[in-house]
Amino acid sequence: MRWLILLFIVVPTAELALLIYSGNTLGLLPTIGIILLTGIGGGYLAKKQGTKAWNEFRHKMTTMETPGTALIDGVCIFIGGLMLLMPGFITDAVGLFLLFKGPRNLLRPFIISWLAKKMKSGRIVIR
Repeated sequence: MRWLILLFIVVPTAELALLIYSGNTLGLLPTIGIILLTGIGGGYLAKKQGTKAWNEFRHKMTTMETPGTALIDGVCIFIGGLMLLMPGFITDAVGLFLLFKGPRNLLRPFIISWLAKKMKSGRIVIR
C-alpha cells in the first residue's frame, strides 16, 4: 500500500515537471497537440486491441479453454487505455507499452507469477 501512496505523489510530480519542460522546449501548442494526439490515438488503439482481446476471450470460453492469457491481455489493454487518456508523457509511454502485444508478452510471466504468489498466500481466492 505504501508504493501506491508513493505512486500518487511521484508520478504526478514527474508528469508535471516533464510537461513544464516540454512546454518550455517545444512550446505550448505542440505540447498540447501531443497530449491530444496521444489521447485520441490511444483511445482508438485501446478500442481496437480491446475488441480483439474480448473476441479471443469469448472464443476461449466457447471452446472450453482456459482464458488466462486473454484475460490478462484484456486487463493490460484496459489499464493501458486509461493511462493514455491521462495527460502526460510518462503515463502515455506506459499506456502504449501495455497496448502492444510484444511488450505484453514480456510482462505476462511477471503478472502470472505475481498472481500465483498472491493465490498461494491466500490473498486472492478463486471459488
